[in-house]
Amino acid sequence: MRLERLNYNKIKIFLTFDDLTERGLSKEDMWNNSLKVQQLFRDMVDQASEELGFQPTQSLAVEVFALQAQGMVVILTTSSEDLSDQEDDDFMDDYIQMQVTLDENQDIFFEFSSFEDVIQLANRLSPLDVKSGTLYSYGKHFYLLVDTENEEDLDTETLVALLAEYGYPSTLTKYRVHEYGKMLLEKNALSFIAEKFSS
Repeated sequence: MRLERLNYNKIKIFLTFDDLTERGLSKEDMWNNSLKVQQLFRDMVDQASEELGFQPTQSLAVEVFALQAQGMVVILTTSSEDLSDQEDDDFMDDYIQMQVTLDENQDIFFEFSSFEDVIQLANRLSPLDVKSGTLYSYGKHFYLLVDTENEEDLDTETLVALLAEYGYPSTLTKYRVHEYGKMLLEKNALSFIAEKFSS
């Protein structure tokens, strides 16, 4: 489980499918409101509180985005109301109201911290004949959208595992990056980069 603070009242948590398996959950379980899922959310809030100083209020919005073959991204947002006048914090902990929103995304869309990471990935995938991909820049990061329809011979899980060695699944949508970012390479980004920057 990887945690990241987005702002004062919002955090992002990335759960791999291994994280879910360790807790006796599957991807499909996340769509049900079972006791195990509620305990998972409670554990995430506790860990975020401990590691990031994230203090949930009585109202907590939970957005769950299932990513194809990568895992899940959970966005936790607290309301900005002032709780300093609450007398019993233990009472509040037992009664956090969670509003859960679920969404599934079939895209393989990864974020990279540097262009060097993209170059290394392209060179690693070159012997496997992976050519597709659209490359964007947005903010200080690079984003790669892989077209799996053009990579029929490669197992999706293998592809995702290799992508995860150099980057991490993006919690931004491809639409946002396409709209506000800059498209660097529209087609066959991986083969172009491997050809121009071969190691």
